[in-house]
Amino acid sequence: MSLHVLFVTLMAAMSVHLNHFSTMADAAEPAPEAYSLDQILVLAMERNPTLASAEGLVRQHLGQQIAATAYPNPSVSISAGRGSIRDPSTGVAVTERTFTVEQPLEWVGKRQARQEAAQAGVAGASAALDEARLSLAADVKVAFYQVLYAQRDADLAAQNVTTVEEVLRTVKARVAAGEATSFDTMKADVEVQKAQKEVARARNTLIVAKARLNTLTSGALGTQFSLRGEFRSVTQNIDPARLASQALEEHPTMRRLSKLIEQADHSVRYERASRVPTVSIQGSYHREAGDESLTAGLSVPLPLWYRRQGEIESALGAQYRAEAERRRTHNDLAQAITQHAQEVRTAQDQLQVFETGLLKQAERTLAVARTSFRQGAASLLEVLDAQRVYRQTLLEYAQVRADLSIALVRLERAVGAPP
Repeated sequence: MSLHVLFVTLMAAMSVHLNHFSTMADAAEPAPEAYSLDQILVLAMERNPTLASAEGLVRQHLGQQIAATAYPNPSVSISAGRGSIRDPSTGVAVTERTFTVEQPLEWVGKRQARQEAAQAGVAGASAALDEARLSLAADVKVAFYQVLYAQRDADLAAQNVTTVEEVLRTVKARVAAGEATSFDTMKADVEVQKAQKEVARARNTLIVAKARLNTLTSGALGTQFSLRGEFRSVTQNIDPARLASQALEEHPTMRRLSKLIEQADHSVRYERASRVPTVSIQGSYHREAGDESLTAGLSVPLPLWYRRQGEIESALGAQYRAEAERRRTHNDLAQAITQHAQEVRTAQDQLQVFETGLLKQAERTLAVARTSFRQGAASLLEVLDAQRVYRQTLLEYAQVRADLSIALVRLERAVGAPP
């Protein structure tokens, strides 16, 4: 056996062992867990502190509702002391005592207005919780599609490195055969370095996008995870006018502001009803030396100098502000629906351009350039340009799909429900 054959045999054996060890090492490393969008939404709803804050607001208003149904507590006054008759002196001495009970009687209209204001506050807090859920779900979905796009960008960058490295090997073979110059090798090597730089950039972008998504779940995803899922698509026509009407009725923000207006209206009623004095009934037992009495009476504050003008005006101002905020929010939602609906249409038009010809054209151009290059009919520059155009086309196609998904999510948030 010649030395050359022995050397080749040893190298082949070492390669087999190295591949075996590499396979064992890869098998020992656990694969990162792949999450779907629904799984991530569940984790975000369970762990994100934004919802905990909104739930705390609901509990706060429930407590206020309980307080609004309570009756005023009575007041009890007891006093006692040693007393005797001195004029004329009889020598009689007793423990004198006074026992008084007072019960305020709240005006019915005032009590009812306070309870209805508390009920509207609970309903508004519940709508605020739905609003927080809607906003959090939209943020998670946007971050999810951004990670999907970043993953696609990283995959395309890695594939591009493999392709340009193959081109470099072909160029070196042609240089060795005398069919190309060393300058072609330098150009191909530069292209490989550019491709490797793009890989580093894409991976960094992917890390940042994953960190943003992981933050929305309060770290439940960990640092090593992947995603399962695809970009969204839409098949039905989108009518902004109909969606704006739907948002006016169903959007949690509009419901919250409507309940805020209702609560302010009940507060105005409460302040006006508070001008009626709160009557208190009193009962008293008094025992002193030589006298014992049992009395009853009423206590009525007289609103002569002040009739709650300040509180009524403040409640009217809060009602006016709530109505203005509702009108402004409706206008903002209508504008957002129009904007995001147009973004959806634009993305749909761009997708049609890609899917009806641009993707296939770029792929055919690259295939022709590679074949011609291997046959010596195309230059290195033509192959690299075709490869660059093909990768850029795939990346732009992924970007448009991500834009469509994100536009649909933002439209969903503006409408308050899936359009």
